[in-house]
Amino acid sequence: MIVRRIVPVKSLVAPSKLPGTDFVINPYIGCPHQCVYCYAEFMKRFTNHTEDWGDFLDIKRAEKPIDIRKLAGKRIVISSVTDPYNAFEKRYQVTRHILEQLQNAHAAITIITKSDLILRDIDLIGRLENAKVAISLNSLDDTFRRRFEPRAPDASRRLSALRRLHEAGIRTILFMSPIFPGITRFADILDASQAFTGEYWFENLNLDNMARNRVARAIGQYYPELVPLYRTLYREGDRTWWKRLARDIETHCRQHGMAFRNLFHN
Repeated sequence: MIVRRIVPVKSLVAPSKLPGTDFVINPYIGCPHQCVYCYAEFMKRFTNHTEDWGDFLDIKRAEKPIDIRKLAGKRIVISSVTDPYNAFEKRYQVTRHILEQLQNAHAAITIITKSDLILRDIDLIGRLENAKVAISLNSLDDTFRRRFEPRAPDASRRLSALRRLHEAGIRTILFMSPIFPGITRFADILDASQAFTGEYWFENLNLDNMARNRVARAIGQYYPELVPLYRTLYREGDRTWWKRLARDIETHCRQHGMAFRNLFHN
């Protein structure tokens, strides 16, 4: 059961230090997808929650409307530490209300999600002056998804959402994140999505956070043959494997004329 509460906030828009981003909008605190690898658990430091990360969701209610005059020409990300289209967005519609307010903001807006619920708002997104949607996906294997992203939509739904967004004339990004060594098959995902994806972003699995022990336990339980590789990468800090993968990704993308960004952590 997800513990939910309404939380008043002064503003939904916050300055951001993310590369290439001026402001970030997180409509919720928490995320019910319960991804084993989620880096955003640090947000609990700023709340009074005793529940485990993934077992609560704060629904933000702003005291006043978004002042779009301050956003003209700026770069906005929705969202960085939650999924704006988690399952409860269907009921609370915080993200939809935000998009309604941003219609005349004259800002560059990037929406990042794992969910095909975003299709509900295709009308609003299509009317934004400068918008693109990044769908996060790191495996076509639904067994992996059930183990590591138990409450997130499966790969077929995410790919279908990308296709429909593309058909609606909305710029699409497949955000391959996080790439799991020995598990994520990047070429298969590219082949499955190339026809309706305008750009690819690649991000490797970062375990310099509170998820490290959870991921280690899950790899040991479900993929014991990969334990030596993960030990080399994350305990010994050997970057050789990642460097080779980055080269392989670049070669593949250039050979197939794919626009891409390498967002690997060092």
